[in-house]
Order: sequence, then structure tokens, then C-alpha cells
Amino acid sequence: MGSGKTVKRILLACLSVFIVFALTAVLVIGFRYGGGQTDFPDRTTAPVFSGDNIETVADLSEPPGNLAVSKDGRIFFSLHPEGRPDIRVAELVNGKAEPYPSLEFQGPGKSEIFFDTVLSIRIDSRNRLWTLDLANHGLGQPRLLAFDLGTDNMVHQFDFPDSMAGIGSHLNDFQIDPAGETIYIADASIFAKSPAILVYDIKNRQCRRVLEKNPAVMPENFIPVVQGREMLIFGLFAIRPGVDSIALDKAGEWLYFAPVTNNYLHRIRAGYLKDVSLSEAELGRHVEDFALKTMSDGLSMDLENNIYITNPEQSAIVRLMPAGKLETLLKDDRLRWPDGLGFGPDGWLYITCSSLHQVIGKTPQFVRSHAPFQIYRFKPGAAGVPGQ
Repeated sequence: MGSGKTVKRILLACLSVFIVFALTAVLVIGFRYGGGQTDFPDRTTAPVFSGDNIETVADLSEPPGNLAVSKDGRIFFSLHPEGRPDIRVAELVNGKAEPYPSLEFQGPGKSEIFFDTVLSIRIDSRNRLWTLDLANHGLGQPRLLAFDLGTDNMVHQFDFPDSMAGIGSHLNDFQIDPAGETIYIADASIFAKSPAILVYDIKNRQCRRVLEKNPAVMPENFIPVVQGREMLIFGLFAIRPGVDSIALDKAGEWLYFAPVTNNYLHRIRAGYLKDVSLSEAELGRHVEDFALKTMSDGLSMDLENNIYITNPEQSAIVRLMPAGKLETLLKDDRLRWPDGLGFGPDGWLYITCSSLHQVIGKTPQFVRSHAPFQIYRFKPGAAGVPGQ
């Protein structure tokens, strides 16, 4: 009898400890990652183009991430890591997602070098397709891989050291300079909360981490609300990454960037980013508040220095002109979390819709019930560089 009471006391003590631990964890997570406002300013206006201008490029069974269209019209895209896809990087062939460059690259266990969680892809001026692997927020091996589109062979690999992309990092998006020599990477760092810009020298295989926790790369305290869903997971974790949106003008002179929930798009001259003699403080003084923007995810730029922005809250595509004026190009409920942007040939601007409000924190069954997921395109009236 006495031993039974002892066991009960032990079990109650263990339960009490567990409850205290769980409540503490909830409070810590809520304090570090939660909270915020849901009233980010709506800066969209009546759209320039009607929905009739949107063409469907692909209906996919899984949500796409980002994309790159080559100068000869080949369409490459990632399947969004939040959808837990079997294929990480694909080429659209006859309307279907075919694994690129082969099935062996799609996930661990098939080859020594493989795609883990690829989100952003770009094509440079040397006709190389680059893939940026965030490696499950740094738990794996974050890396850059490049493939010669003439042969589809891998021609470059760089594994980021922990000092550049450690646990909690989120290598979200990147841009390549016109010469194909330097890559600028946005580390959104949603878990580590130490966002930064990475500058990678391709020829010398050297990487630098700059502007870490600079105010321009830190998110403002807003919670996105997308097609009626408040992006606060389990009431505790706000989807509020650091620097995410990133674009480079076609002369390679100015890098534009912003967190999703920042009111401003910021910019800095690329020459300053490549100047290794500048201290962090000196570099930070060269960051400019360029213009007010909408909530933003993907960015691209055309040959006239207009900046295109995907706006998930208003299911819109907006254009920020060189003088800082915003205009809304498209606004359509079919744009379910417009995510990545990329120009193709003949003036087409391609859009991936990742539908993250129907993916993050949802069961695979729920995600599948919202298929198909789309890649769209339209002509904004100005041309861009294919692949960018």
C-alpha cells in the first residue's frame, strides 16, 4: 500500500515538472517568436491589368517555391520545402515536373551530393542554373550548386561553414551580379533571429556575412494575414522572417532588400558590400531607405529599373518605379501567396504561388486538398533578363 502511494507521488511530481516545463516552453516561444500586429498598411490600388492577362503555365500537385526561366524558355522551379516534396528541383517538361538534373539529386540517400531543402534558384549570365539549399534551417549542410544548362552537369559547389549559415539560419533568396562573379544571399534567419546578407565570391570561393541584425534586415512587428488566415502558428509562432526579399539592378550597382513585414524597401551599393575594408558600422551607414512598399516576398527587376514585388496579403503583384512610386499591376484571388518572380524571354514575368497559408502547419491531406498549385505568367510591359 505504501509503495503504491509512493509511486503515485512520483508520478504526480513528474507530471507537475512536465506541466511547468511545458508552460515555460510555451511562454518562451511566445515571447521570442509570437505577438505582433495584423494591420500592415495596404498600399495597393486598382490594378493596371485585369485577371485576363494572367496565363497559367503549370498546374502542380505540390506547391512551387521559386523559379528561373532560361533565355531559350526552359522553366526550372523548386518545390517549396514547407510542402515536404519528394522532388526538390524540377524542370517543366510537357506540363509536368521532371526532377532536375536527375532523380538522384532529389533528397538524401541517392547520391553523395543532393538537394535537401532548396527554395531559391537563379540562372546567371553564363547560362548556369544556381540552387540555394537552406538545409532545413542549417540542421543539414547549406550549400550552393551550379549546373551548366548546356550539358546539365554540376560545375560548382560551395558548402557554407557554420560561421556563415549555422543552425537556425534560413538562406532564403539570392541574386547574381551581371558578370556572374558575385552572389548576394538573404539569410532570413527566422529561428536564429540573426538575419544578414551573405556576399559570395564565386571565383575565389569566399563568403562574407554582413549587416547582421542591422535594422534594415530585421522584421517589423507585423503578422501577415493571407486570404483570411492569420500567420501565427498555434497562436505562438508568427511567420515573420528577417531579410527575405532581394533584388539587384541589371547594372549590378544597387542591391535592394527587405524583410517581408518591413514598411520600407532598403538598398545599398554593391560596391560597398564587396569592399572588405569597411567595418560593419561603416557598411551600415551606407544602407538607404529607398521607398515605402507593400508586404513583400519575391522581388525582380526589369531593364528599366522597375522593381516587381509579390504581395501575399493582397494577392497582388506591384511595381515600384525608380522614383519610388508604387503601382498595382495585378490583384486576383488566384494568386494564392504569390511567392517567387522571374523574367523569361519575350517580356514574360513568371510567378510562383506557394499557397503557404494553406501549407504551413497543415497536414499533408489538407495540403493535397488545395491542389493544384500554379505557376503563372503575364507581360508587365517591360522586359527583364531571363533567369533573374
